[in-house]
This record gives sequence, structure tokens and C-alpha cells, in this order.
Amino acid sequence: MAKKEKELKNKKKGQYFKDMKAELKKVVWPTPKQLLNNTGAVIVFTLIVAVIVFVLDLCFDSINKYGVTPLQEKITSSYNNTNTAEENSTDENTSEANLSENNTSKESSEDENSTEENSESSSSNVTVETESNSSEKK
Repeated sequence: MAKKEKELKNKKKGQYFKDMKAELKKVVWPTPKQLLNNTGAVIVFTLIVAVIVFVLDLCFDSINKYGVTPLQEKITSSYNNTNTAEENSTDENTSEANLSENNTSKESSEDENSTEENSESSSSNVTVETESNSSEKK
């Protein structure tokens, strides 16, 4: 049985190449003139597409360079200015709060100083009065 299988494989291989050769004979090959015309058409078409892509690339690049990028920069600077203004107003509010706290603390310290001065003056008055009273009693 092994011999029959090998013979069938050899016949199939031989038949395959015979069929392939028969099909290649049916193919209509282009003449040299047709080959030159078709090759030229492919090259021209490729060059036209390359020029179109190049022009579109230049257009999009210039739109990006002169249109989108400056617009992005303006938006970014505007955003940064807004954030800076908000930070400044927050800083001003904080500094105003600090100033009012400082003023309040100064006023309270002034009040304390004046209270201390008043208490000192009243104690000296009491001392003077006490001395005058004691001298009168004598």
C-alpha cells in the first residue's frame, strides 16, 4: 500500500505543475508599450498624490503655527493672569485681614497701656492723697 500512495503523490505533484503551466499560457502578457504606459501612469499618479499631501501638510502646519499655537498661548496667558489675579485678591484679603488683626491688637495693646497708665496715675494719686491726708491728720 505504501507504493500506491507514493505513486499517487507523485502524480498529484506532476499534475499540479502541468496545470500551472497550462494556466500561465492562458495569461495575456502586456506588450512593452503597454507596460511603459501603465508604469508611467502609476508614477504620475503617485507624484500627484505626493504633491497633494505635501500641500496639505504645509497648510495644516501654517494653520497650527499661525492660528492654533498663538490662540493656545493667549488662552494660557489669560488663564494664568486670572489665576494670578485670584491669588493676588486672596493675598490682599489675607493681608487686609492681617492688617485688621494687627490694628485690633495695636488698639488693644494701646488700651492696655492706657489702662496701665491710668492705674499707675490713680495709684500715684492715691499715694499723694494718702500722704496729704496723713499730713493733715498730723
